[in-house]
Amino acid sequence: MLLLNPGPVTLSARVRNSLLQTDLCHRESEFFDLQDEARARLLQIYGLDAAQWAAVLMTGSGTAAVESMVAALVPENGKLLVVENGVYGERITQIATQYRIAHTVAKHEWMQAPDVARIAAALDADRSITHVAAIHHETTTGRLNDLRALASVCRERGVRLLLDGVSSFGAEAIDFADTTLAAVAATANKCLHGVPGAAFVIVRRDALAVAASRTYYLDLGRLARLQDQRNTPFTPSVHAYYALVEALRELADEGGWVARHARYAALAEQARAGLAARGMASVLPPEQSSVVLRAYRLPAGVAYPQLHDALKARGFVIYAGQGGLSAELFRISTMGDIHAADIERLLQSFDGLAK
Repeated sequence: MLLLNPGPVTLSARVRNSLLQTDLCHRESEFFDLQDEARARLLQIYGLDAAQWAAVLMTGSGTAAVESMVAALVPENGKLLVVENGVYGERITQIATQYRIAHTVAKHEWMQAPDVARIAAALDADRSITHVAAIHHETTTGRLNDLRALASVCRERGVRLLLDGVSSFGAEAIDFADTTLAAVAATANKCLHGVPGAAFVIVRRDALAVAASRTYYLDLGRLARLQDQRNTPFTPSVHAYYALVEALRELADEGGWVARHARYAALAEQARAGLAARGMASVLPPEQSSVVLRAYRLPAGVAYPQLHDALKARGFVIYAGQGGLSAELFRISTMGDIHAADIERLLQSFDGLAK
């Protein structure tokens, strides 16, 4: 069964076999060697200096990393502006509400790109805002939000940017040299091709130095401090860390994030062209879309459950639209151990479904 959903992904044999390594106590030096390698390799993906940046690991999903980032990096006297244009922006608002973090929202329809002028106006109207939280790849629609434009607006006003890179880290460009970018939250089981259970925040050390402590298990400052000391506060998902390290080695061997971006782009374009030829248009044009996942209109006369079940019977798992979009579209991701021949078989599986 090939997984074309936005994580977890179809694993390579190399990563799957890494799960069979010896059982390991998380208080032994061998585990801390593993943790150190994962942290170092995560920084290497985008060529980051460990003196300026830290990769902070935690056991949980990508949402755990986002929650940890938001809870720690908006100071007690700070205020957050959340850019919403899909489910995951709305989730950050829910996190801020849960922690009683002062916040406001730049709300957009799910099919809209963030309106940078409106975001700038919101920042100008409320100078108490210290941080902006945004989604890089909003998988609700497959839109790749304009990170450069958002960062520019923040930089001009001295506001720090917190980025949900859960579905983009490792496959899309992220300008870590931009000083307004304070942190990026992500996970092992999407573009890195690991397994669920290991998540992380890539965070500037100057931001860590003034981190708040609102949470217990997900306390970013404590996690970073102990990991720097070759320690861990809790029992991590050891085998998920095994898989993460092997996935990171595999990513480096394949040419890093640039090569992965190119691979995804070719597969996404193959799927887009093939579905268009079969009467299923992409929801967004390629230049507004991530290479990681794209959304498509449902074929005429076929409801999503029918499409899902027919493709699953042929060996493919696709993904529904979220909320009200489930009646209009479906989504296909090209993450994981997927190749051009797999996409061709997928396209052939669509033939005859609407007849």
